[in-house]
Amino acid sequence: QVQLVESGGGSVQAGGSLRLSCAASGYMLSIYCMAWFRQAPGREREGVASIWPGGDRTYYTDSVKGRFTISLDNTKLYLQMNNLEPEDTAMYYCAAVPRRACSLSSPFDYWGQGTQVTVSS
Repeated sequence: QVQLVESGGGSVQAGGSLRLSCAASGYMLSIYCMAWFRQAPGREREGVASIWPGGDRTYYTDSVKGRFTISLDNTKLYLQMNNLEPEDTAMYYCAAVPRRACSLSSPFDYWGQGTQVTVSS
């Protein structure tokens, strides 16, 4: 059974940094498209970043380019978030799908429970 468990959220001031982690079954990271999504109160869920199986390609939504970095190792998916802005406040979710094409607009099969990120001005 696929399980995704996020950690690393918290409260920071604008300009600060956080690193989110998502624990996943090891085999997934080499064959699954992995991604981070976020949802702020009253807003639709938004794709933030995705990484192709094995990590050879990444994609970022425009609002986080240059500030966020998605990466993975043998057991975890990460999202390094720098220069955080109040607009980044949201629940962040790890997601996975057994598919090589890693578009954020395509459906994802598996989701974590989420970790809250709050950025104050």
